[in-house]
Amino acid sequence: MINKSAEKRERQNSVRRMRNRAAKSTMRTAIKKFDAAIVAGDKDAATSAMALSFKLLDSTASKGIIHSNTASRKKARLHAQFNKLNKDQTPAQA
Repeated sequence: MINKSAEKRERQNSVRRMRNRAAKSTMRTAIKKFDAAIVAGDKDAATSAMALSFKLLDSTASKGIIHSNTASRKKARLHAQFNKLNKDQTPAQA
């Protein structure tokens, strides 16, 4: 027979695991939307998707779902992609 405290702990772990999975999934979806906007070359969509991605990365890191360094690394890479898109779209001035 399992102790009552172990049963309660398992219920809590299950609820927290599902909450963390949902938050991670939302974060990944936002990043995928940003990547799609970058591939399409849509600067406006990329700007809004990047802002949402940054917000979700910060919130998941603050909740401890992902490590803060992981969030920083992902944000840096997203920003680098965005800067590359801006650089490619600006015409070269002679």
